[in-house]
Amino acid sequence: VQLQESGPGLVKPSQTLSLTCTVSGGSITTNYYYWSWIRQPPGKGLEWMGGIDYSGSTYYSPSLKSRTSITRNTSSNQFTLQLNSVTPEDTAVYYCARGAWGTDEYDYWGQGTQVTVSS
Repeated sequence: VQLQESGPGLVKPSQTLSLTCTVSGGSITTNYYYWSWIRQPPGKGLEWMGGIDYSGSTYYSPSLKSRTSITRNTSSNQFTLQLNSVTPEDTAVYYCARGAWGTDEYDYWGQGTQVTVSS
């Protein structure tokens, strides 16, 4: 299974950050997996943002829920992150990853993509 993030590397404050994760070698509808977005701001640890599971149900970090939307396109085997009203504090490396249902473990990760929020 391979995951690849794509999207703009620079976003202006107050705009919407949109990233897509393209999955190959496995289907995002395969039972009992969920697909997450995780980020790492500079000098800080990993932060789980939210995810979408094999059935299409979504889950969000409480701290980001009001600004986050995760959707999927099963035809293209992709899932997408939208983060609204970004600020410089949203600057981070953004990862997509696959997790096994019922665990906090991720077995496949994308390489990560740097997103900088700046005017």
